[in-house]
Parts: sequence; C-alpha cells; structure tokens
Amino acid sequence: MDKKLTHIDDDGKANMVDVGAKNDTERFAKARGSVLMAPETLALIQSGQAKKGDVLTTAKLAGIMAAKRTSELIPLCHPLLLTHIDVICTPNIEKSRIDIEATVRLKGKTGVEMEALTAVSVAGLTIYDMAKAVDRQMKITEVRVVEKTGGKSGDWVFEE
Repeated sequence: MDKKLTHIDDDGKANMVDVGAKNDTERFAKARGSVLMAPETLALIQSGQAKKGDVLTTAKLAGIMAAKRTSELIPLCHPLLLTHIDVICTPNIEKSRIDIEATVRLKGKTGVEMEALTAVSVAGLTIYDMAKAVDRQMKITEVRVVEKTGGKSGDWVFEE
C-alpha cells in the first residue's frame, strides 16, 4: 500500500491540498448515520409534539446549513460552491431510531464527502439536542460515507 495522507506535507506538517491544477468534474457524495433512542422518544418526535418543535424538519435544515459551512468547521477543507444538498431524516420504528441520509453535489475540483458527513453529523446532533430532555440515552451512530462519485479516484461504494 503506497498511499499517503493528503493533508500532511513531506515534513509531516498539516497542509491544505492545492487543487488549483485539477479539472472541474461532477462530484457527488452520500453519507448516512442514525440516532438510536427509546421507542417513546421516537413516538414523541413522530407526533410532532416535542417541546422544542418539529425535530425532523429542524434536523434537516441544520444538516443543510452545516454542509454549507463545512470549511469553517473542519480545518484544511476547501470552501465549496455546492449545487445540491439534501438531508432526509427517516423514523425507523422497528429499530427505534431515526436514520439520516445526506447527499451533496457540485461541479468542482474537490470531493464533497466531508460536506455529506458534516450534514449527517449535525442533523444527528440536532435531533439529540431537541429530544435530550426526554431521553439522555440517545446515541448517534454509524456515521459514514456510503457512496462517492467523480474526481481522480473515481467512484466508490461502501460495502455494508
């Protein structure tokens, strides 16, 4: 395996990758995660009666906003002109959780995996924040990139 960390220079110091010479290509990333909770908490969220308001819509908006601000949150991430962001929060009654999926697109010089991961993470944090008064045992879990397309490294799909 002859792979190197891209954000570390030859002297081992943090380094922002120079993408100036790269061609613009269509880029896409999808990330997923879940928030595990008590069945009563999930029922409360689904009913729309949570004290802080509409949890699922607020989490979706928080995820979208977070994706747009990823470069302000993660050192060495490039600011990007995203062309599409979607965050879907789906109650899963059988597993007593909310599944979160974020998709991000752009035409540019660098990938959007970090933006998709940030969207899922912040949506999960928002769900936790809005429901923590009734369930401190919630757990944000399985946050991962599940698909990416575009760029020099090509397409990739997470093997479940």
